[in-house]
Amino acid sequence: MNTNTSWDKFVNPVVRTIPWSGIRKFFDLVVETPGVISLGVGEPDFVTPWHIREACIYSLEKGYTMYTSNFGLLELRQAIAQELSCTGLEYSPKNEILVTVGVSEAMDLAIRALVSPGDEVLLPEPSYVSYAPCITLSGGKVVSLPTTMEGNFRISADQVESAITHRTKLLLLCYPNNPTGAVMDRRTLTEIAEVVQKHNLIVIADDIYEKLTYIGEHTCIAALPGMQERTILLNGFSKSYAMTGWRLGYAAGNPDFIGYMTKIHQYTMLCAPITAQMAAIEALRNGRPAMKNMVREYNRRRLLVIHALRDIGLPCLEPGGAFYAFPDISGTGLSSEEFAARLLQEEKVAVVPGNAFGPYGEGFVRCSYAASMEDLSQAFRRMAKFVKSRGVRPRKIFSAVAEKEASPGPKEAAG
Repeated sequence: MNTNTSWDKFVNPVVRTIPWSGIRKFFDLVVETPGVISLGVGEPDFVTPWHIREACIYSLEKGYTMYTSNFGLLELRQAIAQELSCTGLEYSPKNEILVTVGVSEAMDLAIRALVSPGDEVLLPEPSYVSYAPCITLSGGKVVSLPTTMEGNFRISADQVESAITHRTKLLLLCYPNNPTGAVMDRRTLTEIAEVVQKHNLIVIADDIYEKLTYIGEHTCIAALPGMQERTILLNGFSKSYAMTGWRLGYAAGNPDFIGYMTKIHQYTMLCAPITAQMAAIEALRNGRPAMKNMVREYNRRRLLVIHALRDIGLPCLEPGGAFYAFPDISGTGLSSEEFAARLLQEEKVAVVPGNAFGPYGEGFVRCSYAASMEDLSQAFRRMAKFVKSRGVRPRKIFSAVAEKEASPGPKEAAG
């Protein structure tokens, strides 16, 4: 092979300039470094409950190895519609629900279906790593709505309205939030919804963490008056049912939006795997007890993490949802990337630098508590040592929970 030829000139310049995912960069480092405790990738340490796996196995034994409708199995769409009806949302399984290969595909489809070159998309930041690149790949312009720890990492209605121009088309929301763990209160969300309707905008709401809400109750913006028809609601099974590797999500919205998303889906992905869809039916029908047990365990870990971070001298908003904490590490004198790299090298603890989630994440790191209590306790012992060596005075000595209270590593979800 001729290694002297530069092939970059053949590559789409938009693709060429998009940065690689900061999450995956550190994930690769973790794989290459033995003995690392990873608080990096947001993946449940629970194994998918057995009854869900069994449904998949049984479907294979029965010969379910074929394509499904582009929309997905009708039985699954009916189960999704029934689930959404519990929150006051009524969607037709026939043409208002699309089953996708993870929420990531649903997000990509929604943006590609709606965003034209030059359109502006309002994006609260810090934000999940794929949002901005998806907007850019569609020719859209990202308009950042900065959030701060002092403001509980929430946007306001005034902030949204002040950013709107004649080119604004979409507002993208993700609460509970990745990477901050922030949740949105109903009053603020209602005020934002009023601005959205006033300026005739569309909302894409990524609700993948909605069942992992620990403080208050989750409010779905689509359920607010006048918002269902102008909201594309995204959700899935990866976080709440410990089904990350199954790659299954869905979008719900008015039939016009879902129709255009399906048009792209049928030419690119065709359909989600039928075995994963069969498993998802079982998850929706009988997976709630196991899910509730997982949420209780995440909440227990959440409390350990927030106390640990504050004890070792790292200010942190108490996360109200998801399974992430987003501590302020600026007191160490290190940038987000320097902190993450040195913590990995010196103490073998992996976190994700905050700037992986956009420029407004600088000065923070993301710590996932989707890890066992034992690993979390050990990770924060190491982190306390690292932070202290950078001149940060701990509030008090971090003391881990007793071994008898610590959870094991990857495990079966009870139920």
